[in-house]
Amino acid sequence: MGKRDNRVAYMNPIAMARARGPAPNSGPTIQDYLNRPRPTWEEVKEQLEKKKKGSRALAEFEEKMNENWRKELEKHREKLLGGNESSSKKKEKKKKEKKKSNRVSKIFSFLCFFALGLFLYVI
Repeated sequence: MGKRDNRVAYMNPIAMARARGPAPNSGPTIQDYLNRPRPTWEEVKEQLEKKKKGSRALAEFEEKMNENWRKELEKHREKLLGGNESSSKKKEKKKKEKKKSNRVSKIFSFLCFFALGLFLYVI
């Protein structure tokens, strides 16, 4: 039994597209874009002024928010600096206590060593 012939002829996609003809217009043409209504110069000026007014209001709002934020930061900074002094005093006290405890522990260890030496000497 022989194999069936399943070869297909090559179809050039460009030639097929040309044979179909030009594509139908689905959107507006260039002429439609050129003929569309446009604002006059006065209308453009009015729009620009409105944008400037809007941006001024936004700038004022941002300025007010920045001032409030600065005040809040100042309060927080004062709070931290006020608490910082007391915490630094606490740290100094802790350092002094550590030094004292180190001295006591050194003296105690020396005395223990000395007492052990005497004990061994006696025995």
